[in-house]
Amino acid sequence: MSSPVRRLLVGRTIAALATALIPTTLTLAVVRATGSAGDLGLVLACEMIPMLLMLPVAGVVADRFPPQRVVLAADLVRGAAQLGVAAELLAGVVRIPDIAVLSAITGAGLALGTPAVRTLVAAVVADQERLRVNARIGVAQGLAQVVAPATAGALVLALGPGWSSLLTGGLFAVSALTLGGLRPARAVRRGPRGSFLADLREGWVETRRHPWFLASVLGHGVWHLAAGFLLTLGPLIAVRDLGGEASWVLITQLGTVGLLVGVYAAPRLPVRRPLAAVAVGAAAYALPLAAFGPPMPLAVVAGAYCVAMFGLGVLTPLWETSLQQRIPEEALGRVGAFDGLISFAARPLGLAVAAPVAAVTGTAAPLVAGAVLVAAANLAVLALPDVRRTPAEATAELTSP
Repeated sequence: MSSPVRRLLVGRTIAALATALIPTTLTLAVVRATGSAGDLGLVLACEMIPMLLMLPVAGVVADRFPPQRVVLAADLVRGAAQLGVAAELLAGVVRIPDIAVLSAITGAGLALGTPAVRTLVAAVVADQERLRVNARIGVAQGLAQVVAPATAGALVLALGPGWSSLLTGGLFAVSALTLGGLRPARAVRRGPRGSFLADLREGWVETRRHPWFLASVLGHGVWHLAAGFLLTLGPLIAVRDLGGEASWVLITQLGTVGLLVGVYAAPRLPVRRPLAAVAVGAAAYALPLAAFGPPMPLAVVAGAYCVAMFGLGVLTPLWETSLQQRIPEEALGRVGAFDGLISFAARPLGLAVAAPVAAVTGTAAPLVAGAVLVAAANLAVLALPDVRRTPAEATAELTSP
């Protein structure tokens, strides 16, 4: 493994840990300060909304400028915002409007860097190594999701939330210097630059050229929406019908194991048609939705969730690698931004509407309906010829005049 690739992996691991520290830290800080669910919702929404608004802009930026510089700027912005949160929390004066503004800046920074990371991987990593590197990045992100909440919780309990935000800001600074200092072996291909709106339109035109991409992203949006329902209603069902809080802990732990095993296994599986495997992996999320609906016995529900998370673990590096292989490099940021936009928007929507819908229909109906929609939306993608092509066939089409 070359030095730039190792540096990329280290930087992405640090950034993933910093990103995963934020939700727990902010939640505990606001709960300590005011105990108001409205204040917490405001702070979390102020992070999400700018992120959604910024993603199309970030896609254009990623295709205009060297990706390492964009990632450097994005992580510095997030680091500065988190240091601002730390300063306020350490001073002992928590003003919710200030925290909300700093959360909005953090969300904008996340949006700015998201499309550029995919382009940076494509610039640094050779074609034949991308799947393995994307899998290692996925493992790092999965581990961060496990380690970060416990780390943030321990820091908040022992020292206070300000110290957790201080650690987060410092990690973003290290990530910025690590990734911003990368020197890709080759320059990223750039198309002719027009006005911002022209570049944005061209990105959408390029996106529409790939029906497999649009169909897959729609399927991913459906499972993200359904995941919002499951993550809201699942704990309630587990506590009520499956043996209490310990059952939900068991289910989520098995899901984490499945996710990590899936990400680790992805480059080692004999997958000839990655996009077909991506579709099946996403469709597997229908299993826990269907299992939670009746609900089935705890062993069945936990096993279904583990299998589903294994499928998502396999999906992640295969999807990232497929985009880097099949989307022209000069448009990768703009096309990828649409992927992020659908994914980031769908899950919060599911989280927001799950409880009101369940109050009218009961918990089983939305989960079973979600299972049907997830399976149908993702398995339908298999009907597209492009999805059944091998990477070699897709690369030949991309490079042909």
